[in-house]
Parts: sequence; C-alpha cells; structure tokens
Amino acid sequence: MRLPLVPDDPRAHRFATQTAQILGEDLRAEALQTLQINLGKRCNQACRHCHVDAGPARTESMSDVSVERVKAILTEYRMPVLDITGGAPELHPRFRELVRHGRGLGITTIVRHNFTVMFEPGQEDLPEFFAEQGVTLFCSLPHYTEDGNDRQRGGGVFAASIRALRRLNDVGYGTGRADRSLTLVHNPLGAFLPGSQRDLERDFRDALGREHGVTFDRLVTLANMPIARFAAWLDRSGQLTNYLDRLEQRFNPATLPGLMCRGMVSVSWDGRLFDCDFNQMLDLPVRIADHSLMGLSPEALRGRSIVTGAHCFGCTAGSGSSCGGALTE
Repeated sequence: MRLPLVPDDPRAHRFATQTAQILGEDLRAEALQTLQINLGKRCNQACRHCHVDAGPARTESMSDVSVERVKAILTEYRMPVLDITGGAPELHPRFRELVRHGRGLGITTIVRHNFTVMFEPGQEDLPEFFAEQGVTLFCSLPHYTEDGNDRQRGGGVFAASIRALRRLNDVGYGTGRADRSLTLVHNPLGAFLPGSQRDLERDFRDALGREHGVTFDRLVTLANMPIARFAAWLDRSGQLTNYLDRLEQRFNPATLPGLMCRGMVSVSWDGRLFDCDFNQMLDLPVRIADHSLMGLSPEALRGRSIVTGAHCFGCTAGSGSSCGGALTE
C-alpha cells in the first residue's frame, strides 16, 4: 500500500530540494559497503509496523537462480557486509547455505531475526547455527514490557521472545563477545519518533535484566516508516498527514552523511536492485541502466543518484534512522 507516498508527492520534491541545497548536489551513493538481501515475504508473524507487509500467508521467495547470483557476487566483490532480511529470512530453504557462504568468505553477516521463528518446525537449532557461524543478530523487540511489545507484534510474542533471548544468551549471544553480537531493535508503538537511543538502551537493559535475567549487547532505534501496514493504520486512524508533517518538520541535516542508502544496495526477493528496502517496498528501483542482480557491480552503483521520496523524511527526522539505528544523538 503506497498511500500517498509516490514520487510526485510535494514532500518528495521538498526533500530532494533541501538535500541538494545542503549537499550542493543530488543525494548520491558512495562506495558499496553492504549488500542487503530480502529472501522473501514469508514470516511467522504479521506485525502492525511491518513495512514489508510480511506474514504467514505470503509466498514470495527468492529463486535459486538469484541465490546463486548473490553467492557469485559475494565471491567476486567481497563487500564488507552481507545483511539478510525478509520476512523471516530463516524460512527460506537456502538461508543457511547463504549464511555459510558469506561467513566462509570472511564477510560480516547480519541476520534480521524476529526471535520467535526459532520455535517454528525445523528451526529449533537456530541459536547453535548462529553461534557456529558467528552471525551478527539484529532482533526486533519493540518494548521491554509484555503489553507494549504485544500491542505491536501480537499476543504471546513477548513471552516467546524472552524464551528465545535466554536461548541465545546460553550460546554466548548478548554477553559481549564480538563473534556473537546481539542487537535489539526498537520501534515506537505509535505515530511518533523514537526516543533517545542511549536512554532506551539503558531502560531496556535495566528492565530485561531485572525482570527476566537476559542480556544483550546494544539497542538501536528505528522510526516507523509511513508505508505498507503502518501507513494503512495511520490513514485509518486519521494520523497520516500529521505524521508526515511531523517527519518533515523534524528534518535534521546532520543525518545526511550517514544515510544507509549511501553505502548499500537492497536486493528484492525477485532479484531487483533498490537504494534501500523502503524504496523496494515502494517499487522505486535504482537509477542505473540494469537494475537487476545480473547487472550488479560496485562500479555501476557508486556515484549513482539515489531515488528519494516523501518517506525519506523518516530517515532524516530527529536523530535519524537507519538499519544500524540512530544517525545522531
């Protein structure tokens, strides 16, 4: 659902104009650091804030041809970071093969993990697999209370997430080990920006340790992007325009150097290239002649003009937002 986030939205023009005035040129990509792969939209959850619109009924899945091409690209170019997402990427039949391939090349491999997928049939050994491979985990936990978390992710998810956290702690995740890094990901519960990343990390650490005896390495905050399910909820509740206005009013020029789109490319489940996964969900591919996996090369992507829109105010509002969390404090 695009609700009115399309390239001719007046906010899109204002974002492009503001950034060009500040940077002296269009927003452009730098050297490719991160290859982000969306393996599909199938997920064991259907979270209210999900910008991918993933869920148990979705069937979209990356083909074998595309998986082989991803492996070839990793082998040839050895980019520093492989970032694997979904849906729940673990549900893809070749997920573990792709992880092993990236780690075998010495590439830092991030998995966007939702905790509860480890309780799905055939996924019970995920903690041991992650630990064996030295995977870097980014795990969604919107709040440190059961009510706050389950209002966004569904009943019973918080309790299952705590069980999963304990299992990850048992194999060394969240204990300060560089090869078993566990980052929690916080999204606000409503139509407002995240609070201070530093303060929220302290609050999460205190509450989860005191109440549940679990630990993690760090916490990052992400703004809820006004696309897909979250945009639909904003529209139904009459908050969409106000939220878009709030993002624009909180535009922070200091976030521009760290925007994730400047050092990454996002690959969709059907093998197309996008500047970020938000553009992927809005079907706004990269501005290069061949925006398919077959045409992917760091040389072709470097220096490209990044496709922007009204939703980009979500990454530049307040302290900023990216796959790695806040861009400023």
